[in-house]
Amino acid sequence: MSPPPDSDSDLEADGSAGLSVGDPVLGKSRLLSRQCDTCIFAAGNRMHLTPGRLRDLVAEARRRESFIICHDSLPHYLYPEAKPAICRGFADRYRTQTLQLMELLFGFVEVDPPQPPQPDNAPPEGVDP
Repeated sequence: MSPPPDSDSDLEADGSAGLSVGDPVLGKSRLLSRQCDTCIFAAGNRMHLTPGRLRDLVAEARRRESFIICHDSLPHYLYPEAKPAICRGFADRYRTQTLQLMELLFGFVEVDPPQPPQPDNAPPEGVDP
């Protein structure tokens, strides 16, 4: 069954259901403004990927001329309210056909990586108490 047209879901080129990085209001694709704290492209393997896993992820995205969605922006991961966004680490390193077309036709809207909610009495991030 196909997702409803106003759904955040999208169909991939192969017909499988996927996640949409598109912002339906702005008509642009979401791209992280910076790498998330545990980016798979950060030094030190912060996501504890098995040997060769990053190479496989990149090879598959490049084979499909696509991109990688940031794991932190996946709604079923840590932040249920997150909207899927293109991994900044991938976008800064690889210019696939899909990324080039998205940029040329629609452009990107940069969004900050999801963060845990701040308690009401906590100072804003970056501000000393």
